[in-house]
Amino acid sequence: MVSRSYSNLLELASGESPSFGRMSRRIPRIMTVAGIISDLDDDPSESVCSDPSSSSVQRDRLIIVANQLPIRAQRKSENSTGWIFSWDETSLLLQLKDGLGDDEIEVIYVGCLKEEIHPCEQDEVSQILLETFKCVPTFLPPDLFTRYYHGFCKQQLWPLFHYMLPLSPDLGGRFNRSLWQAYVSVNKIFADRIMEVINPEDDFVWIHDYHLMVLPTFLRKRFNRVKLGFFLHSPFPSSEIYRTLPIREELLRALLNSDLIGFHTFDYARHFLSCCSRMLGLSYESKRGYIGLEYYGRTVSIKILPVGIDMGQLQLVLSLPETEEKVAELIKQFCDQDRIMLLGVDDMDIFKGISLKLLAMEQLLVQHPEWQGKVVLVQIANPARGRGKDVKEVQAETYSTVKRINETFGKPGYDPVVLIDEPLKFYERIAYYVVAECCLVTAVRDGMNLIPYEYIISRQGNEKLDKVLGLESSIPKKSMLVVSEFIGCSPSLSGAIRVNPWNIDAVADAMDSALEMLEPEKQLRHEKHYRYVSTHDVGYWARSFLQDLERTCRDHVRRRCWGIGFGLSFRVVALDPNFRKLSMEHIVSAYKRTTTRAILLDYDGTLMPQASIDKGPTPKSIEMIKTLCRDENNMVLIVSARSRKTLEDWFSPCENLGIAAEHGYFLRPKGDVEWETCVPVADCSWKQIAEPVMKLYTETTDGSTIEDKETALVWSYEDADPDFGSCQAKELLDHLESVLANEPVTVKSGQSLVEVKPQV
Repeated sequence: MVSRSYSNLLELASGESPSFGRMSRRIPRIMTVAGIISDLDDDPSESVCSDPSSSSVQRDRLIIVANQLPIRAQRKSENSTGWIFSWDETSLLLQLKDGLGDDEIEVIYVGCLKEEIHPCEQDEVSQILLETFKCVPTFLPPDLFTRYYHGFCKQQLWPLFHYMLPLSPDLGGRFNRSLWQAYVSVNKIFADRIMEVINPEDDFVWIHDYHLMVLPTFLRKRFNRVKLGFFLHSPFPSSEIYRTLPIREELLRALLNSDLIGFHTFDYARHFLSCCSRMLGLSYESKRGYIGLEYYGRTVSIKILPVGIDMGQLQLVLSLPETEEKVAELIKQFCDQDRIMLLGVDDMDIFKGISLKLLAMEQLLVQHPEWQGKVVLVQIANPARGRGKDVKEVQAETYSTVKRINETFGKPGYDPVVLIDEPLKFYERIAYYVVAECCLVTAVRDGMNLIPYEYIISRQGNEKLDKVLGLESSIPKKSMLVVSEFIGCSPSLSGAIRVNPWNIDAVADAMDSALEMLEPEKQLRHEKHYRYVSTHDVGYWARSFLQDLERTCRDHVRRRCWGIGFGLSFRVVALDPNFRKLSMEHIVSAYKRTTTRAILLDYDGTLMPQASIDKGPTPKSIEMIKTLCRDENNMVLIVSARSRKTLEDWFSPCENLGIAAEHGYFLRPKGDVEWETCVPVADCSWKQIAEPVMKLYTETTDGSTIEDKETALVWSYEDADPDFGSCQAKELLDHLESVLANEPVTVKSGQSLVEVKPQV
């Protein structure tokens, strides 16, 4: 293999000669102009900048990266060393590919296998998966995988993202630096595997979920212009929760190395944007319906779209003979016994609210004894994906609650709660959907949850199932949903009965309402849901995300990119093609060659850091300016928005220093010269109108201040809450424009300020 080249492994696997001209060429760096532009990243192995002119037209290719490959693996036999691989039809990643269509785009997967592969078999397995499935497996040592997945992902990130703080060792895992290092190491291993197949100029990379949140940094560092999307399938917590994470900024900056970041709901996106504002000082804006964050010259787009289900796969399963047989069996078990089935399908974990649902069922039977002997709650409890003390506690509470309810309200031939805690085949679960009169999803926090979507499509059924159910095809279908307010699919299901799962009485009332609701109302709600779910499937979601990713990356070739920063602080600075960065050598050379020099120095943010509490110049800055002023060939000028009195006091030791105060309204070429005004001195009677308005907003906005200059008034909210300050600034801007409409002044907003000054 050629050093530092990324050959198309698919071609190698198929025995074809690698097309080094297209897939493995060395990516040229940005052209440098002697004495003007310097490359900030001198190590070519660390960061590569693409030459815009070298891109070639070819079929789009998408690299999907996730913790787990959509592959099932099993040994050929106990004594054999070979493996049998097949697609995991239930995997969202596979459904995503089917939704895009093979003709549209070529898809490659990068991820881990569920089964552990012995090191001596890994090369052979990689070859098979690459040739047969276009999958690139990532092999992790068992100890590293445990610390990464069961440690950092499941014990620290997952609970926190579901609003569970580690207030005690029993409530989620406390932050562990070694687990964090394992997480970073695994993300780096994933990046190395992607390097083996990526064509950075043309390929799109789509990373999925919280397991790989720092992966964008590793890819962006290697390829500055990589087309990179990230979708978070879990909730993103509010800033009050997220800011407790010790590595909060590292994760935010890593995500911002993506071009497009996707969330299921506006709430999740809003929380992420709030974290970026409060912790990184970044603001966002919406342009023509698209939300974007400006980050070092790059626009990071935000996508809000809930994932859908695979309609084709679900309709195929509904048509299976096994499904019809199972439906007939359930009808005999429940409907023929005059039982009404309520259904719950959840993982056995602390956030799915199984125990709350059972308590609501108990309350329903107490408050409405007429349902005793008639209503049955079938609770399908899938095995938990994590492990630990909390899972065992949930299991124990679930079993004891089911036992108590059945002992209290059960009778021969009737158990009000049927708990199924063994894995069901997909067609069996679908059969339960078909028969259930109402589906209950009472999770206390969940990223999306597609159970309601599957239930709606299953209740729509088909002609064969209608015959099994004894329904006429002409009769409109019906379904009822009781869903938690705290799950991602809730906003898109406007016909569902939404509940607070913590309010047991309200959930019980919702269950009773679902049972008592008139048939036409159930039919109308079902029709509304079916129309939405059937048109917003997984293919629609995937195509929409990729379209936005392509739109966001469209201007990559028109930007000059430099990578700066070390480790997880790495980011790319994107600049206009005409930008020229002055090198130190060029400045020194030009300074020595010339005999007359004009040196203009900005103050805030240049001579003095923007975030500095003491706004005055340091002794070192004063000494530096005095040194420049001693040279008779230099004319040194400080340009600032500050008042002339403030600047005069600060720079009084610098006798030959020129000062331009209040954005140049006042000018003094040297210390011993009188101040001049560039325009006639304006009438400032308008301050009597503006100042009371600003004082009103200062009193109601903690951390805001007013600066009264000679020619301007400035309201600053630099130390206020960023969200509230920004909101107040917009109100103040409108208020001032209204009351000063007939005055010769300009009202404008800037970075954390609103300023009123005379018209020029």
